[in-house]
Amino acid sequence: MIIKKELESRDNSSAKLTVTISKEATKKEYEKLLKDYAKKVQIKGFRKGKVPSAILEKKYGDGIKEEAGMNMIEESLKLALEEVEKKPLPYSIPELQENDTKLDFNNDYTYSVVYDVFPEIKVGTYTDLEIEVPDAKVLKKDEDRELEKLRDQNSTVIEKENGKAAKEDIVTINYVELDEEGNEKEGTAREDYVFTIGTGYNIYKLDDDIIGMGKGEEKILEKELDGKKVKVKVTVTAIKEKQLPELDDELAQDISDKYETIKDLRADLKKTLKKELDEKMKEIKTDRLLSKIAETSEIPLPESMIKAELENSWHNFIMQSQMQEDQLLQILAMQGKTKEALLEEWRESAKKTLRYQLIMNKIIEEEKIEASEKEIDDEIKHQAESSSQKYEDFKEIIEKNNYSDHIAADVKNRKLVDFLLSKNKFTKGDKVDFIDLVQNKF
Repeated sequence: MIIKKELESRDNSSAKLTVTISKEATKKEYEKLLKDYAKKVQIKGFRKGKVPSAILEKKYGDGIKEEAGMNMIEESLKLALEEVEKKPLPYSIPELQENDTKLDFNNDYTYSVVYDVFPEIKVGTYTDLEIEVPDAKVLKKDEDRELEKLRDQNSTVIEKENGKAAKEDIVTINYVELDEEGNEKEGTAREDYVFTIGTGYNIYKLDDDIIGMGKGEEKILEKELDGKKVKVKVTVTAIKEKQLPELDDELAQDISDKYETIKDLRADLKKTLKKELDEKMKEIKTDRLLSKIAETSEIPLPESMIKAELENSWHNFIMQSQMQEDQLLQILAMQGKTKEALLEEWRESAKKTLRYQLIMNKIIEEEKIEASEKEIDDEIKHQAESSSQKYEDFKEIIEKNNYSDHIAADVKNRKLVDFLLSKNKFTKGDKVDFIDLVQNKF
């Protein structure tokens, strides 16, 4: 069938495949279709299945030739792609170039398709680089902040009798909007609304107005909502305050049986914060190192790969929203946004992710980094523990769903990161507060 095929590399990791089919093969396919149609087609004046080929060709010949051409393209393309070195990416559909699919039995039939292939990566220098990273430490103020959080979590809430509302008090209010005549607007009333003063967790931003009010007190406020002035009648129905426990051994013991003293708790907090800092610094070092490597690397990203990554991000976005896709699209529309606009916002981030993945895969290949059975099993144990599952149950899920390759990839990636961090130099840059570092505010 195929008498010739040519593969041409093109820009942006695409390829053009040109296939030539023998005129004998195309004529054979045409004649086969002609016989099939002769059995099915009913033409006035002829019994079904008895239509002469000449009549059939005169009436439907061009259409049958076109169908035969498409059949030959489909069949021959499948064979040709099995034999060529550069195969299409899983998410790249070969695109037929403008072509006349009607056959000419006097000549061989030639057509071309264009498709995306896996990019040929040329990784730049990835060892002996010097990378600057923030200089951060866990300080006493970081420990104090965490201790205050624990105090807040272990606080008790009590009624503030005969007191005035103050910042951080928990208040319960009734409110309703009023029209110009002072009448209550239907559908705007709300009773027993609870919020903490200072958080701003209320639609009218009433926090400062509530400060100083007492239980049972009523006020009419002028506020702004959606760019419009509104009058709101607010009544305070309850005021509660938090009582924070003392920072002492009793608090430490209440938090966990493993602590006997507040000193034990502080030491454990420091250890936890140090671990968080180390993990964050490793993440920053890896990101900046991969960014540096990408600067001297050649990574021609095919469009279909970028689109697939964006679609993956979109599906993750839907899962995180815990909504159906149509619900999410409606909410975006209310905000004046579309899926397409959102994907465009994510485009550069998707390209960065792909570049990093391709760089890592290439270095793993060049450095011959492997994952042993023990390392894979250890990773399964670690992931089972992290997700609070039994090792045996988690391993069964992995094997049942053929996720072992994903686990192996995780192991290789971790080993690669350790390799890269050991082969490059990191210098301290500007000093950054621990809290700003972990919240990416630097």
